[in-house]
Amino acid sequence: MISIALSAVVSSAIPGPVRHWQHVRAWRPVAAVAAALLAVGALAPAQAQIGSTTPVRIGVVGPFSGPSADFGVPMLNGIKLAVDEINAVGGYLGRPLELVVKDDTANPDLGRKVSQELLAEKVVATIGFCNTGVALKAIDLFQDAKSPLIVPCATGTAVTAKYPAPDSYIFRVQARDAIQAPFLVDDIARRGWDKVAIFADKTGYGEGGYNDVVAALAAKNLKPVHVARFDLGVKDLTAELTAARNAGANVVYSYTVGPENATIANGKKALGWKVPQVGPWPLSFPFFLEGAKDAAEGALMVQTFIAEPSNERRASFLSGYTRKYQGKVAVPMAAANAYDATYLLMYSFLGIRDGNLNGKAIKESLEGKMKTYYGVVTTYDKPFSTQDKDAITRNMLVMGMVKNGAITFAYPEDAKRNLIIQRKQ
Repeated sequence: MISIALSAVVSSAIPGPVRHWQHVRAWRPVAAVAAALLAVGALAPAQAQIGSTTPVRIGVVGPFSGPSADFGVPMLNGIKLAVDEINAVGGYLGRPLELVVKDDTANPDLGRKVSQELLAEKVVATIGFCNTGVALKAIDLFQDAKSPLIVPCATGTAVTAKYPAPDSYIFRVQARDAIQAPFLVDDIARRGWDKVAIFADKTGYGEGGYNDVVAALAAKNLKPVHVARFDLGVKDLTAELTAARNAGANVVYSYTVGPENATIANGKKALGWKVPQVGPWPLSFPFFLEGAKDAAEGALMVQTFIAEPSNERRASFLSGYTRKYQGKVAVPMAAANAYDATYLLMYSFLGIRDGNLNGKAIKESLEGKMKTYYGVVTTYDKPFSTQDKDAITRNMLVMGMVKNGAITFAYPEDAKRNLIIQRKQ
């Protein structure tokens, strides 16, 4: 029986003195899932334990080629790493998890098309979307089909606000822009940077982010001294940067997802304009770090996860990722959030005692029937509810800074605070 096999896995994975569910959390996630499977398997119907070996099909959609692949690929890798660990201990009650992967290339129309394909292929749930504009073009398909979607990357506030929370099948394991923007505005206000120039692209991501930044500034009785809106792919923003400098800006707040962040940094450098650049998490992407090089130094951005082994879970995740993919994580936040999203989906399966993984059952389990998951980004204790579809809250955020071409903590106190897992508030 599967429970016997999993007992062996748990025994080999966890030292004798701590072979108990309450202590599994300190060890590798593979052992925790094995223990959870044992607990659920003991209560589930016998046929659910040893019956079907048909794979549980999970959809994955994101930009795995094209301009947003720099964070789409780490997202996919984080999902694959979690699935490999879960399948190593028997999957869901003997049924392996099987990924059905679709590349949206960051194109909204293609994202909608491949989402229709996923739903036609009868996936039980989907993890995906890196680009807010792509997500917003497709989420109605998942909502109408009552097929749960967990978003690990796209931060646009509207993604989880489009539908009334009690009815919504759209969940997220990422910091929405509505909390990122005030968090960053509070930081720049503390630093005395009160003349803000906003540079935002014209995508759904840039539009939503721009609105969130303006609202956050208004809460501080501030208005941007200059606003520049631009198309993706722009190669020269000298005129806009000159106008921002002439307006007296003492900080540039950029809201775009691709190489345009580097265009801004390099433009400032060419003008000899030494004001800081700040923004949401895309300032941690290779497009910025490698595209701007020394012009990126000192830039500040909001982060949920910085790739430092500050506890055993994070050290295990980082070493596992490095071994599997033969190199460092290009965008650690994308990989870590997606890894945790995959485990949360698996834990929702474990909250369904009869093994019937339909959309309504998965939704209800995500909303409150799961055991606590001790994740990489944070500890997820009731991460979702009927009234709240966002797992990440403001207290989980930290300020990252570019230093010597890499992302580290902007404040020593954040590094210390990061040693303690922040639960949802």
